[in-house]
Amino acid sequence: MKKLSGLHSSVGLFILVVIFLGIGRLAAQEAASSVGAFESRGDVGTVLHAGSVAYEEAKKSYTIAGSGENMWFGTDAFQFAWKKMSGDATLTADVSFLGSGGNPHRKAVLMIRQSLDADSAYADIALHGNGLTALQFRDGKGGLTSEVQSLISAPKRLRIEKHGAYFTMWMSAGNGELVMAGGSPRIELKEPFYVGIGVCSHDKDVVERAVFTNVAMIAVPPNAGAALGPATLYSFLETIPVDSGDRTAVYVSSGRFEAPNWTPDGKAFLFNRDGRILRLPVSGGKPETVNTGFAIRCNNDHGISPDSSLLAISDQSQEEHRSIVYVVPSSGGVPRRLTKNSPSYWHGWSPDGKTLAFVGERNGDFDVYTIPVAGGEETRLTMAKGLDDGPEYSPDGQYIYFNSERTGHMQIWRMRADSSEQTQMFSDDYNNWFPHISPDGKYMVFLSFDKSVSGHPENKDVTLRLMSLSDKKIKVLATLFGGQGTINVPSWSPDSTKVAFVSYAIVPAAQ
Repeated sequence: MKKLSGLHSSVGLFILVVIFLGIGRLAAQEAASSVGAFESRGDVGTVLHAGSVAYEEAKKSYTIAGSGENMWFGTDAFQFAWKKMSGDATLTADVSFLGSGGNPHRKAVLMIRQSLDADSAYADIALHGNGLTALQFRDGKGGLTSEVQSLISAPKRLRIEKHGAYFTMWMSAGNGELVMAGGSPRIELKEPFYVGIGVCSHDKDVVERAVFTNVAMIAVPPNAGAALGPATLYSFLETIPVDSGDRTAVYVSSGRFEAPNWTPDGKAFLFNRDGRILRLPVSGGKPETVNTGFAIRCNNDHGISPDSSLLAISDQSQEEHRSIVYVVPSSGGVPRRLTKNSPSYWHGWSPDGKTLAFVGERNGDFDVYTIPVAGGEETRLTMAKGLDDGPEYSPDGQYIYFNSERTGHMQIWRMRADSSEQTQMFSDDYNNWFPHISPDGKYMVFLSFDKSVSGHPENKDVTLRLMSLSDKKIKVLATLFGGQGTINVPSWSPDSTKVAFVSYAIVPAAQ
């Protein structure tokens, strides 16, 4: 009887195990089907309230409930539905929050992420509760989050695209069509990575819900777009505060434009495109062409006088098509030639508006020169062997900052306005170009290329860096895809709080 009872017990236990495993498999199958096209879901980071994902097959919609204190700084906390992918990828969805109110910074995201660790490298498009939409990213494990904000508010449809190590943000404009809205941070992700959708309440005590519909995930083999046609170059006019990494994409367009100036009244930007100078309100919109008369081959060396009455341009439409410096009324008009010799490239106004600093090639040497705005002869200020470029006056007029390769590679220098006391500002392993001094004289922003890069070519990974002139401490403002055209000319806001620049993205042909 004891043996029989033991057998019965064993059989009973076996049946219970089978039932348990069966139920477990059914639960697993139900869980898998509940996330639709995604492999799995779960909470990333520390949350007080477990999240959930409800998938409705008939509507192809996902309702995600998520808690979490934030997705920012060095760690994230949110509910995430994901699929592992490799190569290039795009993720598109219509996104809306359920319920009004809530934290204005609650987030519904389309995300591409290295791992499920809370401090993983990632890029996402985050729709906030208040309508703000941004491409957020952490470029390395444990790093701080940065972002590129879009001026498009509360779009219905979003798309994130991964092309190699670069990410771009697309969203629906007023007509519902998806348009490029900003991007191109460089984030190296190893394969496979996680692609998915998620929600963060931005309040650890609250659960928020968002609905994702018309979700489309596409895996694209690397370089597959080459067979479909040429890639498209996009340009982004961005601004960045000097006290944060929170960039804003003010104007986005296919094709190349370059070198934004910020007008002294703070109301507009000037930049060059296809040989013309364009004016754009700082609030964005449609740029208008400035009348520069016969000068229709303007390059990226242009700038506005301190009193805003004149615009200095460098144009190569005349003679041997070598760059010549002119001034033209800032509202438009007939250019007046200043430099007799060419090529000459404008770079700086003296604070009193009476003198221009420019770079000229004379007898094979590029050096810094000045010339009176009223007209007259040029004065040579530098005579060292090697390229000297990018001269710009300090706000008090006592110094001219410039970049020079006289020590072997390009570094930032400073001299008195009369050319005396030529001094290297610092030394490092980068090739550093185009120093621009803030109107309050406290900071210098400049562009850094890798030491292997010669000159200042386009389409390179570059770094925008900021030096505090009081203690010469340097910090990174932004890493981006750019180079030539990014920040060739003075581009500080009048209040010294922000810098304008251009970044670029090369997007393969659509699948």
